[in-house]
Amino acid sequence: MGSFLAEAVLAGADRAELAATPLPESFRAAYVLESDSGIFSGLGTAEKDPALSLKVGEVPMPEMAPDEVLVAVMASSINYNTIWSSLFEPVPTFSFLKRLGRMDNVWAKRHNLPYHILGSDGAGVVVRVGSGVRTWRVGDQVVIHCNYVDDQDPSSHDDSMLAAEQRIWGFETNFGGLAEFALAKANQLMPKPAHLSWEEAAVNPLCNSTSYRMIVSKNGASMRQGQVVLIWGATGGIGSYAVQYVLNGGGIPVGVVSSPKKAELLRQMGCEYVIDRRERGYRFWKDESHQDESEWRRFGRDIRDLVGEDPDIVFEHPGRDTMGASVFVAKRGGLIMTCAATTGYMIEYDNRHLWMKLKSIKSSHFANYREAYEANRLIARGKIQPVLSAAFPLEQIGEAVRVVRANQHEGKVGVLCLAPQEGLGIQDPEFRSKVGEEKITLFKRFAEEEA
Repeated sequence: MGSFLAEAVLAGADRAELAATPLPESFRAAYVLESDSGIFSGLGTAEKDPALSLKVGEVPMPEMAPDEVLVAVMASSINYNTIWSSLFEPVPTFSFLKRLGRMDNVWAKRHNLPYHILGSDGAGVVVRVGSGVRTWRVGDQVVIHCNYVDDQDPSSHDDSMLAAEQRIWGFETNFGGLAEFALAKANQLMPKPAHLSWEEAAVNPLCNSTSYRMIVSKNGASMRQGQVVLIWGATGGIGSYAVQYVLNGGGIPVGVVSSPKKAELLRQMGCEYVIDRRERGYRFWKDESHQDESEWRRFGRDIRDLVGEDPDIVFEHPGRDTMGASVFVAKRGGLIMTCAATTGYMIEYDNRHLWMKLKSIKSSHFANYREAYEANRLIARGKIQPVLSAAFPLEQIGEAVRVVRANQHEGKVGVLCLAPQEGLGIQDPEFRSKVGEEKITLFKRFAEEEA
């Protein structure tokens, strides 16, 4: 944090002063090195230690494209894609940067570097705008969503998640949010919710937008009032937002968690129906190659015993471990919404239970700008709450990733980049009080009580 510009941002400098303060030649960032991509060769996934591959150090300030903004990042967060990047799985993310660099575009070529600055969330202050930027100004407080698309590409319109060159910022692009400064396209910005701190605002964009698309959007489940929604990992990153969207929309969430303390947190969120999968001891896989349908059936009976019926929608993201069960327990004509595969992406299920009962599997990947903006608006209006449970300084990125990878957290883990401490950046304390401190800080207070 040695630059004059960083100091000006922290001091609350006005727009003119920020614009007049020179850019630093370098800044601190969390990154991985291409030269390290083979360090885990021969090791199984569980044996790989992200702390060995993740670096924090000075990187050069990149040049800004006309449609981009430079954001002084106050806080960011850990998403599972940062874990995959640090493990160089399923492939080193440098392959994404090389593909981007092969485009016939000087600005795309910048991304192909021997280091990859990670991070797909961010909250901060705009300190520079490109010559083609119309809607944002230096000094604006913003959050950054991770849908990276070219708005001059016809395929990016209607639903930009279907764009031919759609990418996830900070995972499939360089210059991500786990840094003191980040480059983003102007169409990635959204207003920072004024009643939240930097770290509370930073944890929302990726997971909140993903859950909005999956539950609310016409591109997802378009959930109706009264529908039963089974939510795996219901106190995790995307699951905890999904629970809120189901409750807000008049649905009936059934949350699946992995411990009594997570079950209690879920009940405090207002989720009446909770299944502790470890307490119930489900073994959906007999061995590496065979699943156990009797366990699917036991799981289905447990759901019916709770709510009296099978789920209309299954909010599915673990992947290999759970997809067979998810397909089985969805009701006749039901929908399995899938967006990830944190336990493995080569999935198996019994197709008879899909086609003979007229069920559907529908995929979802992050969110388009409209969906992300609407999801952020609900945060800003206090209708959806942040799910921050802890925040680490940038220097402790390895520990932050370890906690998330080991599932030793609830909700989201934030990372302080330029912000020197937690609790800064709250501009509207009156509205915060109206929303309720106990709601906004539920996950953090719960984590502290359990520590």
